Amino acid sequence: MATRRQKTIPYRDRLMVRHLRSWTHGSKEMKEHSKIEENRMAKKGQSYQVEIMDMSEQGQGIGRADGMAAFVQGAVVGDIAEIEFTKVKKHYGFAKLKKLVKPSPSRIEPICKDGFSKGCGGCALARLDYPGQLALKERMVREKLGRLGGIQEPDVKPIIGMEEPFHYRNKAQFPVSTGGNMMRKGGILENLGDPAVGFYKPRSHDVVDCQECMIQSPAAMAAADALRRFMKEDNISAWDERWEKGLMRHLIVKTAFGTGEVMVVLVINGKGIPNSAKLIEMLDEAICEAGFSLESIMLNINKKKGSQIMGEVCVPLAGKQTILETVGDMSFEISPMSFFQVNPMQMKKLYDKAREYAGLTGTENVLDLYCGLGAIGLYCAGDAARVVGIESVKNAVLDANRNAVINGIVNARFVCGKAEEELPRILASEDDVDEEIAEAVKAADVVFLDPPRAGCRPELLEAVAQVGPRRIVYVSCDPATLARDVKLLGDMGYQFVEATPVDMFPWTGSVETVVKIQREDI
Repeated sequence: MATRRQKTIPYRDRLMVRHLRSWTHGSKEMKEHSKIEENRMAKKGQSYQVEIMDMSEQGQGIGRADGMAAFVQGAVVGDIAEIEFTKVKKHYGFAKLKKLVKPSPSRIEPICKDGFSKGCGGCALARLDYPGQLALKERMVREKLGRLGGIQEPDVKPIIGMEEPFHYRNKAQFPVSTGGNMMRKGGILENLGDPAVGFYKPRSHDVVDCQECMIQSPAAMAAADALRRFMKEDNISAWDERWEKGLMRHLIVKTAFGTGEVMVVLVINGKGIPNSAKLIEMLDEAICEAGFSLESIMLNINKKKGSQIMGEVCVPLAGKQTILETVGDMSFEISPMSFFQVNPMQMKKLYDKAREYAGLTGTENVLDLYCGLGAIGLYCAGDAARVVGIESVKNAVLDANRNAVINGIVNARFVCGKAEEELPRILASEDDVDEEIAEAVKAADVVFLDPPRAGCRPELLEAVAQVGPRRIVYVSCDPATLARDVKLLGDMGYQFVEATPVDMFPWTGSVETVVKIQREDI
């Protein structure tokens, strides 16, 4: 019997629905504001005056008109604005800002004078002052935990912000493109104009060529400028995603702020770069002038079609294959494909809070899931008896083991595998499972969870509950999936204690949150 195929909701619309539900069922003030006649409905092309009561992660202001939530590009929380609907759904719509009737006290002119004016999608909150950003993110965490997590009046501590929220990113990922200037002429693809080295426009793969950026490191912007000049001078082709032709696909720059070391990864659709010695010299000179030291240049080979950023093969072009970063008293080797928190200035604050929530006394067994290159587990290893980390990326596990050696840590072990698959295998004591690792995992007193934005798989949370740790410390980059998982853990005998948001991504709609969860019978 044939089944009807379920309609797929576009990603942007899923995000809008998420914010719509949160907004309309959030605070008492918002509920009062939403009491509008049900039979009224906004229409495309109609104009309204609205008060912007909230903002989405994508930076749209959210107001209400004729009983409908309006996502308004260019509006910020606190604005009173005249808007016009450009697209209308059943319960919400998208609108453009026609006129500011009364600007919000938190509204500012965007500090970025380059990419933002060209349509770069990197800094969604560029029109909102920094105190306003912090208030927005703290409220976002509290509302998601309350509504989606089912927690009445969740204890959310004040968000930990930055003193100087600029040039904080230690990883820059620049798509390289023809800027849309490639055409077929006489059966041959030709580049027209200068290459674009920058960032994507929102909800597209159109590249905005950026000369300056207020959140990237000076070393990253210097490297982008050097590559741009080299490609122009030596007529190096840029990748065109439509035609799937061109050599240079991405530039990735990793900056170790603690040591000043820089790694450049050149992602190419080929085996090598013509006249690479010249490029090496240009990169070295530019990064040195920016006040940093170029220690590693790697080639990443990606001949696959589509928009995948990196291929599976990395080969050294010049210098070392890793760079060294410091966090507090710890040192970490970073490789081309390893994950590391992008804001080193806030990283220590994040890890200190995670260690505080773990409540370690030196006798506990610690399980670190989605451990990456082992940063959280190793950071806490000195206060634990044993640490076991599980990570799916093989190179990250190699990094974790090297980082344990670098820091003289002998009580940490790392396992390669998907957490939702590997943990049940360890608990089942399958034949190929290391006995010492199995013993430590089964006796875990504290579990760290640091999953990607999608959160944890239900089977993983069930396995964690089977382990039965006294405390779980959840580090999340998405308040919605965090709240979902907190609720699932609540059904498994674990209660939410408190949460602390940490602003790892100023000027964007993203927020990191550290949550303390403990077993109910404690």
